[in-house]
Amino acid sequence: MDKSRVISLFIGVVRAGSFSQAAVAEGLAAQSVSKAIRQLEDYLGVRLFHRTTRSLSLTDEGQRLYELACPGLRLLDEALEEVRNRGDDVDGLIRIAAPTSFGTHLLAPILCTFQERYPRARFDLVLADQFTDLVAARIDVGFRAGSPPDRNLIARRLGDVVLKICAAPAYLEKYGTPTRREDLLQHRCTGYRQANTGRLMPWELQGGDGTLCVDMPCVATFNTIESEAVAVMRGVGIGQLAAYLIDDDLAAGRLVHLLPELDTRNAGIYMCYAQRTRMPSRVRLFIDHAFEAARRQLGGL
Repeated sequence: MDKSRVISLFIGVVRAGSFSQAAVAEGLAAQSVSKAIRQLEDYLGVRLFHRTTRSLSLTDEGQRLYELACPGLRLLDEALEEVRNRGDDVDGLIRIAAPTSFGTHLLAPILCTFQERYPRARFDLVLADQFTDLVAARIDVGFRAGSPPDRNLIARRLGDVVLKICAAPAYLEKYGTPTRREDLLQHRCTGYRQANTGRLMPWELQGGDGTLCVDMPCVATFNTIESEAVAVMRGVGIGQLAAYLIDDDLAAGRLVHLLPELDTRNAGIYMCYAQRTRMPSRVRLFIDHAFEAARRQLGGL
């Protein structure tokens, strides 16, 4: 027996003054309502109504149950209404997971512009280069770079991860500038080691026959691309870095773009979430805002 449902029907019968009118209000057959009340009486071991062919009235036990149940049902209605209204409100917490570099360079400005529009929205931002299990971690929206996430998630591609070879002016002054792909093997290079596997990633170089994966002679390896970018800017070596991370430094002259014909864009940046239906308004609005803003920043529009 669904106790809350049966109590609700009981209160409906008392307020309507008849089984048939309560049944119409609930969209049920009168027999269904009568059966539910009998189940409740059997469960309680008391009669709740005096029934005749012409009248219906509460017993003492029925009156007591009505007096006790009404406040509880009212509280339940208020709780349901509050949660329903909050679903349409932008006031609340949005939990987000993203790679460290993406979160720092692209996502943080997006959060700021969203809060300018919806100042009551709050964020809990988890930055990690390992991809977070969105469902287990109760994350509303996740971002990842690389291949699309598994099919259990809705994924929207924001743009390409463009990899550019670059070096600091001080490095080029000291060690010279490579002019061909083969020259890179004679230079001091940096590498990225995947945080979750520890695997050193080869460089991806665009060639006439497609993309080549080359194991470069690394003088330093890093498990975050931000730390690698800092090292390259300090002149440690030549690095292959994501454009969104270093385009401002290229424009300012802190880094020099080398061999642009070798740039690759084989991976994507994705925004993902578990479902689109029945999500709070604040999450739905943030998804739309972040999609448009990130696409603009990544050159996807």
